[in-house]
Amino acid sequence: MLMPAIITLLALAIVMSVFRVLREYERGVIFFLGRFQTVKGPGLIIVIPVIQQMVRVDLRTVVMDVPSQDVISRDNVSVRVNAVLYFRVIDSQKAVINVENYLQATSQLAQTTLRSVLGQHELDEMLANREMLNADIQTILDARTDGWGIKVSNVEIKHVDLNENMIRAIAKQAEAERTRRAKVIHASGEMEASEKLVSAANSLAVEPNAILLRYLQTLTEIAGEKNSTILFPMPMGLMDTLFKEQVKQSPKTEK
Repeated sequence: MLMPAIITLLALAIVMSVFRVLREYERGVIFFLGRFQTVKGPGLIIVIPVIQQMVRVDLRTVVMDVPSQDVISRDNVSVRVNAVLYFRVIDSQKAVINVENYLQATSQLAQTTLRSVLGQHELDEMLANREMLNADIQTILDARTDGWGIKVSNVEIKHVDLNENMIRAIAKQAEAERTRRAKVIHASGEMEASEKLVSAANSLAVEPNAILLRYLQTLTEIAGEKNSTILFPMPMGLMDTLFKEQVKQSPKTEK
């Protein structure tokens, strides 16, 4: 009685092991006596024990952190750079047959590609043109992993770490640049002001009485501040104008 029960249980276990369930994001690479046969899934599939073997492959996007890499830029600046990599399997057969471990292979390739690409650019380009560098690295990785059935969808450089000496040098450079911009803006303002003053002088020269009104307006502004002493320069040209006006307005003397 014991033997038939054991045989029944073994037969039931073998029958149950034939059926496999693959989720929507999984595929099963089937080998028949060691040779590739087909790719199955998702859903319920049948795998004959001993004769067939199945390797599960996850098709979801993998988010991989690329460890910090020591990079020497083209202008001989040492930096540490890390990034994040987004990729997924698009061909289960290639991912299982063409490479032993596609996760480890992709990680190692991403590290070497990150060092080689960033080493061809200067520090200012690393800091200012990250989008361009991300696109370059993504294009290279996608081309090299195509034979493994991997699709690299995106690469993002996260941090570019500098040593303290380089940070101070960059701060001095930024300060000098802002000083230069301030001087240029100040010089531009002086030039515009001089042009306006020339235009105003030309306008005042047309009417001699206009300069007198301008002087009176300035006196009114100074007097509004309640100053006890007011020193106001009087140009000789203005005095000559006033004398000429008085001569014109005075009655003629009889001969």
